Parts: sequence; C-alpha cells; structure tokens
Amino acid sequence: MIIVSYDIKNDKLRTRFAKMLRSQGAIRLQFSVYEVNNTQRVIDNIKSKIVDSFSKQFTGADSVMIFNASKESVQKFGNRVFNLMYPDSVSFSSRFSFS
Repeated sequence: MIIVSYDIKNDKLRTRFAKMLRSQGAIRLQFSVYEVNNTQRVIDNIKSKIVDSFSKQFTGADSVMIFNASKESVQKFGNRVFNLMYPDSVSFSSRFSFS
C-alpha cells in the first residue's frame, strides 16, 4: 500500500493528477491524499507517470510525497469505503505504528 499526498498549485494539472490516481485504482482519503492498494506493477506505473508526465510541469511550489505503508501499520478512522473493504482493520484501542 502507498499513500500519495500532493500539493499542486495549477488547477488543471492538479485535476489531471487526481484523475490519473483514480484511474489507477486510488481511493481518495482527503482532498489531496490518496491510498493505493494494488499490485506492485500498478504502483510502479503510478510512480513512472509522476516522473515522466507530471514532474516536468511542476513548479517550485508543487510537491508530491509517496509513503510506503502496510495495512498492519496504518490506523484509520472513518472513510466508509476503506471500512467496507477492510472491516477488521480499524481498531480504536491499538496504537499508531509508523515505520
């Protein structure tokens, strides 16, 4: 699983970026934060598209961050889509684990 967070100033570029993530199966968690639970091939494809298609258009004000995470190390509250997909993953008593 990866978490993609971005801050892109240009509206059109930001919209294209979000559409690209959704087309690869990403789930929107917040306005500029997506979760990708997919094969390594799809994750590598997303990274390639960022480098090949988007990074050349970024300005100094733009940023994209990708965090690798495992289902076991992420604690989530809310986000109905995730809860339906992984009903046993949300535990209010477990502690946060960031590796």
